[in-house]
Amino acid sequence: MRALDDVHIANAARRWLGTPYRHQASCLGHGADCLGVIRGVWREVVGEEPQALPPYAPGWARGGDAGALGEAAARWLERETGPQDPPPPGRVLLFRLARQGPITHCGIMVEGGGFVHAYQNRAVTLSRFGRYWQARLAGVFRFPLTEG
Repeated sequence: MRALDDVHIANAARRWLGTPYRHQASCLGHGADCLGVIRGVWREVVGEEPQALPPYAPGWARGGDAGALGEAAARWLERETGPQDPPPPGRVLLFRLARQGPITHCGIMVEGGGFVHAYQNRAVTLSRFGRYWQARLAGVFRFPLTEG
C-alpha cells in the first residue's frame, strides 16, 4: 500500500500553478523552475529534501551535467515500469526536449490528462500531456514510499 496518496501529490502540484518562473527557485507563489516545482512538492509530501542542490546555470545540460536530472531521479525517486498511457496522477515526468538530447525538463502529472511544470520566462502552468510531450517523455517516476 502506498503511504503517499497520488491525488494529494497532484493537488500539491496544482497549488504551484501561476508561480512565476525563477531559475533555481523553489518558493510557492514567488518563483520556481521545473525542478523547483518537484522540490517544493517533495517538501510537502515527503519532507526535507534528500540533498542540497548545487547551483546550476540556465544552460546546465549543455555544460557537462547532461545526465544530472535523470541520475537524481533514479537516486531519489522510484522508476515506474510497464505501459502507462497516460501516466497516473502524482507521477514525476522527465523529458528530453531534443530527441537524442539529455533530460532537461520535468513536471508532475495531474488528473484530466495534464501535467504541471514551469515554463522558462513564463510561469508554472498546466499543459495537456499530448503528442508533443508524449514524444519527449524520457521517464516516469513516483515519489518514494514512506513509513505507514
